[in-house]
Amino acid sequence: MTEKNLIKQFKNIYIEENSLSSNSAKRALQIFPKDRIHIIKDKSELKNLSNMNAEQFNESKKNLLLSSFKGKFFKRCPGVRPGLICCNYFVLNLGQHCEMDCSYCYLQNLINFPFVTIYTNIEDALNELTEISKEMKDQKLRIGTGEITDSLSLDDISLYSARLVDYFKEKPDWTLEFKTKSANIKNFVYKEHCGNIIVSWSLNPQHIIEKEEHNTANLKERLNAARLCRDKGFPVAFHLDPVIYHKEWKENYSDMIHKICTLFKPEEVSHISLGALRFQPEQRHLMRERFGMNSLITKGEYFKSSDGKLRYDSNLRQEMFRFIFSQFKDYHSKWNLFLCMENKENWMATANNIPSRIDHTKSLFDLKPVRLFSRVSS
Repeated sequence: MTEKNLIKQFKNIYIEENSLSSNSAKRALQIFPKDRIHIIKDKSELKNLSNMNAEQFNESKKNLLLSSFKGKFFKRCPGVRPGLICCNYFVLNLGQHCEMDCSYCYLQNLINFPFVTIYTNIEDALNELTEISKEMKDQKLRIGTGEITDSLSLDDISLYSARLVDYFKEKPDWTLEFKTKSANIKNFVYKEHCGNIIVSWSLNPQHIIEKEEHNTANLKERLNAARLCRDKGFPVAFHLDPVIYHKEWKENYSDMIHKICTLFKPEEVSHISLGALRFQPEQRHLMRERFGMNSLITKGEYFKSSDGKLRYDSNLRQEMFRFIFSQFKDYHSKWNLFLCMENKENWMATANNIPSRIDHTKSLFDLKPVRLFSRVSS
């Protein structure tokens, strides 16, 4: 978000006293009008709201909190579920909640603290990584920062991207992924790096962005930002996730794939993941309350899957995956495509194999680092 948009978005900014010396707090004090700033002793002064209604959830996106985090920043990807094939992935959480407003967002079932939060103690997070690296020094870890907040949309306040690029120059065998729906790359794109920062974008056709991905960068802005990152030597990746069924889905996804394949060659894109729309049954009511029945999400037909989430019928998922795979392969056979959080049956129906037996996905789905982390963190 631009400075102007940040000012428009956040009506109240809360800063813990022990965070005032952080660069993020200093930046917030520069950006926002003084009458919106509230200095608090501790975030315990602020209320949790379990089972937020639509109005409360909408309001939560207007409140920004800067506070220190006292838990573990680093953990396994939460996508691991029985029956699903999960890649070797870890997450580094440097905040929670998101000012963007996608109708399908799983945070609607997760967040009970009504504040978009930036954790101000990033050095503690990096110290935690340093300790982990001592135990896992021979492992090639893939780490992402975009699990419960967008990696880059609030970077003009946190200023974390540049700091992370510098830190990961000292960890050349590890890769860090910034995952975003913004086009906010200016704080790091011109920095020196060692090629292990992947910048990735969640992509959908512009029709879906307009209807379902509110307050995000449009498709052209995302792809142009990706092109600039690639030109500056940063590996880029794309996540076609969630793939959303709608009447014109073939035409719209085909058009988007054409745009990707026109701007990028397969060797310029680290990987492209595909995942069909999925969400917890508990959030369906809130989505309907917030977005009505005109949303493509709320009027879809879903079935409960083995991991407890609501998903499209398996046959429809396979049809969409096969279509998207074939569209990319028609442009070039070397696109590195894989499915995210899908079962063995859908892998076989889409790629005629499981990822651990496919040359370009073997390393992504090697679970040795995950097993070692489970031992050293227990």
